[in-house]
Amino acid sequence: MAENTQYTYLWKKVRERAERTINPLSFERFIRALEPVDVMNGILVLRAEDELVAKTVTAHHADQLREAAKAADVGLNDVAIIVEGSEEYTLDNIPDAYEDTPVAVDKRYTFDSFVVGSSNKFVYAAARSVASDPGAEYNPLYIYGGTGLGKTHLMQAIVNELKEKKPALKVMYTTSEQFLNEFVDSLARKGEGRESRFRNRYRNVDVLLIDDIQFWAGKRGVQEAFFHTFNELSSQKKQIVISSDCPAKDLPTLEERLRTRFEGGLIADIQPPDLETKIAILKRKALEKKCLVPDDVLAFLARNTDTNIRTLEGRLNTVIFASKLHEEPITLSLAAMALQEAINVDETAVATPETIIRATCTHFSIRREELLGKNKRAELVRARQICTYLMCEMLALPLVSIGKEMGGRDHATVIYSRDKIASLIKVSDATAKDVNDIKSAVLKE
Repeated sequence: MAENTQYTYLWKKVRERAERTINPLSFERFIRALEPVDVMNGILVLRAEDELVAKTVTAHHADQLREAAKAADVGLNDVAIIVEGSEEYTLDNIPDAYEDTPVAVDKRYTFDSFVVGSSNKFVYAAARSVASDPGAEYNPLYIYGGTGLGKTHLMQAIVNELKEKKPALKVMYTTSEQFLNEFVDSLARKGEGRESRFRNRYRNVDVLLIDDIQFWAGKRGVQEAFFHTFNELSSQKKQIVISSDCPAKDLPTLEERLRTRFEGGLIADIQPPDLETKIAILKRKALEKKCLVPDDVLAFLARNTDTNIRTLEGRLNTVIFASKLHEEPITLSLAAMALQEAINVDETAVATPETIIRATCTHFSIRREELLGKNKRAELVRARQICTYLMCEMLALPLVSIGKEMGGRDHATVIYSRDKIASLIKVSDATAKDVNDIKSAVLKE
């Protein structure tokens, strides 16, 4: 089998973590020689040379390897051992990771920790209403808005509220990607009862929340599966909550029967926060971090950052870290230095599709036509993907709109580019540097 560099990288990261906790002799004898051959549902599949090694690893080091996989922070949650020619250590015996590892819900995402402003008070009220009386009035609740505006926070706040106030209810929160992966897995392994397990998993709940359904664009099979799940739950007056980056009417290749059902409930959008709301968000984040940040610094950060709440928090973290590193109080000059921006609070750095495109072209020394064109040269594809990622990260725009700005790319291409660069940033210093340099250039314009 040809070596897969992605699997090799993942195994290297896990192995580095495992080496810290496993006895050196055992590590050299049993762990180092394991060979990565596949990834299934967040499980890294490792091939052992024989059953003796496999048995020793699974009996004595399974927990340590599992913890190492999680600690490596590369999207893995476990490892599994196989042996070529073995009847016991096979791919078929790898557990169904989905039921064992549900999508995590952050307990910090509550209604109390959500900063309410004029841009989001309607959707906030709708989410609270659903959490207080699920299935009664607003069903389905369809939440949409740009990247980083708080959709996931509200979705998970509903989950946390229901778990606290109505623990008897069965609540299922998942992402569209997880739902899709489980659906595909159920088709691929029909003979093992996966289809019925998949149906029962999602239809025997009181509240179903699915995040980011725009990922299903063009995927008719999963839309069909969700259509039947939707009907089953709706007929029983069970609550359904969905989020997307754009209205249902703007989702490309969404089946009409799903669109009409989504639009038959309550549609609530999250608008980009205004300056006052951004300052309030920053103030809340600073309090959570037990850090005193002067109002003029909060205003500086709010004015010089796009509407993405994740970006707001990231820049606040940068300033707090600089304060601790230099052992200085947080001031306007320290904030400007930490962010490598000119200290001019009267000028606002505003990211737009055009400024991101221009900065990307300058950074890579390419023409605008090359960046937005169809040429498949590796360096142009990479620049194109980084530009797409930055638009997703820095702008509160639907992915459909970003695709149009990038030369008419479709929704799936935007998602692929965004996710690929997000993954590469974690493993490639060169990619992380390119992204940060372009972002800095945009914010200095």
